[in-house]
Amino acid sequence: MEELTFLKRISSTRCQVDLGFVPNMKVRAEIIVNDDLQTLLVDELQKSSSCCCSSESSAAGEDGAFIPSLRQVANVAALPGIVGASLAMPDVHSGYGFCIGNVAAFDMEDPLAVISPGGVGFDINCGVRLIRSNLTEADVRGTVREELADAMFRNIPVGVGVNGDIPCSMEELDKILREGINWAIDKGYAWKEDRDHCEDNGRMETADPKCVSNRAKRRGLKQLGTLGAGNHYAEIQVVDEIYNQQAASTMGIGQIGQVCIMIHTGSRGLGHQVATDALTVMERAMARDRIELNDRQLSCARISSHEGKEYLSAMSSAANFAWVNRSCITYLTRKSFSEVFHRTPDEMEMHLVYDVCHNIAKIETHVVDGVKKKLLVHRKGSTRAFPPHHPNIPKDYQSIGQPVLIGGTMGTCSYVLVGTERGMSETFGSTCHGAGRALSRNQSRKTLDHTQVLDQLHKNDIIIRVASPKLITEEAPESYKNVCDVIETCQDAGISEKVVKLRPIAVIKG
Repeated sequence: MEELTFLKRISSTRCQVDLGFVPNMKVRAEIIVNDDLQTLLVDELQKSSSCCCSSESSAAGEDGAFIPSLRQVANVAALPGIVGASLAMPDVHSGYGFCIGNVAAFDMEDPLAVISPGGVGFDINCGVRLIRSNLTEADVRGTVREELADAMFRNIPVGVGVNGDIPCSMEELDKILREGINWAIDKGYAWKEDRDHCEDNGRMETADPKCVSNRAKRRGLKQLGTLGAGNHYAEIQVVDEIYNQQAASTMGIGQIGQVCIMIHTGSRGLGHQVATDALTVMERAMARDRIELNDRQLSCARISSHEGKEYLSAMSSAANFAWVNRSCITYLTRKSFSEVFHRTPDEMEMHLVYDVCHNIAKIETHVVDGVKKKLLVHRKGSTRAFPPHHPNIPKDYQSIGQPVLIGGTMGTCSYVLVGTERGMSETFGSTCHGAGRALSRNQSRKTLDHTQVLDQLHKNDIIIRVASPKLITEEAPESYKNVCDVIETCQDAGISEKVVKLRPIAVIKG
């Protein structure tokens, strides 16, 4: 393949896609890789090319409008105003427009620079939070673990289309979109200290509820405090390994076997509608401003345009909704533990370690070619990972760097990392967000049996409560890359550092 002549391995953990791989590239593309991942990327590209040449199908793959990850990360490198490089993390896989795992920064002072909903994703501020406790694995053995799983499954609404029990009027929803976690604190759904341990303190100041459509608001109105489905989950976990005792202790994680709870969800239908609305508007803006793209899914608008500003405000509002959503689920989690142990959450020291988002675009300052620049950094399926002493991380974590929460696949381990100086200079302070899919959802449904997945979880002594058992084939470990390999690759590349490994003992899913 001629395309492969543009791909070169530049270090043990990085490969580079040179200009010319796709038309109009402004900067290079770089992918953080190990040997197995590079093989997967090349195989995907070759398979796509053979499908394109086939007389049976004009689609680049079996899943419809599918573009291989290497082409997607290169197409992003062709967007106006991009600086540095279009980056992909080790958990990279194909997505809508941008690949999942893509990081791209755009110069705010460049009048041609763009903002793209495809660089954020449909689940705006899909993110992860970790709650610690003073409980140990011994405290949750036997029937206690079953009771906890039942209580969480009973109290936290899960599944497709399910409504939440947190009351919310349209007027209150506007406050949520504007105020973020501050609303949850005022209503008693979050602790005041939770705000200090959320990325951006749980509120993006660029939010404006007036930029969110009524349809989006109606979709979100009854979904507050709901987990949803797909790869979203709430897990009861125990500390399995500690790699950096000082950093772990700073986070309140002190011993092997300590019980923690990880929550992974986002902005639900409200965020999805915000993205959908923006894509429609931006089609017209691109025609007006004569923005040409390699892929229509990269629909975008000038950052400085009316459409660009409105999307940033609407996206920020959806991000605030997501923080409140996770706060409400935390409230329901604390309630569930109280019901089982007959102790208050405070007595069990159920404090928030941190909350990170991995589908977002943010205004940040970074050094590019030796010059400080104000950038709009898109992170889609990637996590912010700022280093020690950065002003945008909590004072509690100034000495260790920003906590980074990486959820594994269903039934596999998760990790807590911290950001590094090298990551700040090489990846705009970003690292991976999870394992990354190896099989599409369609492939998973075709090749895996949900009863076998459930049996394997049982053999691994993991309790599961799931609203739709047949959907779990999509989230089976076989559908994903090995999360340990992804984490090790990020560690070897120096863009984040391992602190703690967590092992699941109970999973609640839609």
